[in-house]
Amino acid sequence: MAATPILTPFTGDADADRLLTNDGFALLVGMLLDQQVPMDWAFRGPLEVKRRLGTLDPAVVAATPPDDVVAAFVEKPALHRYPASMARRVHALALFITERYEGEADRIWKGVDDPGEVLGRLQELPGYGKQKAQIFLAILGKRLGVAPAGWEEAAGSYGLPGHRSIADVDGPGAIEKVRAYKQEVKKASRSVPA
Repeated sequence: MAATPILTPFTGDADADRLLTNDGFALLVGMLLDQQVPMDWAFRGPLEVKRRLGTLDPAVVAATPPDDVVAAFVEKPALHRYPASMARRVHALALFITERYEGEADRIWKGVDDPGEVLGRLQELPGYGKQKAQIFLAILGKRLGVAPAGWEEAAGSYGLPGHRSIADVDGPGAIEKVRAYKQEVKKASRSVPA
């Protein structure tokens, strides 16, 4: 039996990347963790959470006492620059997915024909704002091929070609191109007079 191809080569770790490709909740957690830390570190987080908690099943994570999730995150090496805060967000995300989508993260997008509806559902997630939701929608479209037709417009600039976000990381060297793009954007925003 052939292994499932890795469609989300975000970390350089085959096990972490395979988990992101095959588990919608893992991918949502990786996107949630993608702030204030390098992208590849954020997206390696779901595999390490799974190792430390013994599962990444949203219902089980939701039923885990929040302090136990925090303990798993702060254990050395910490899973994030702000491990306790992000642990609480992951717990809240698991609870939301369990209550709203019966523990099946891919129900957020599976069988939904309206990209605006998918974007709206993503924006409802704890820890997700418009930008994070648009990037995630672009991952669904560019990497996984499961976004509804017209997703490019709903994803805003993240639906465009180029190396603008993690959604554009398709193999070796791509993450460096995304970092370079982000640096250029940051540099340009600093040079704009107030």
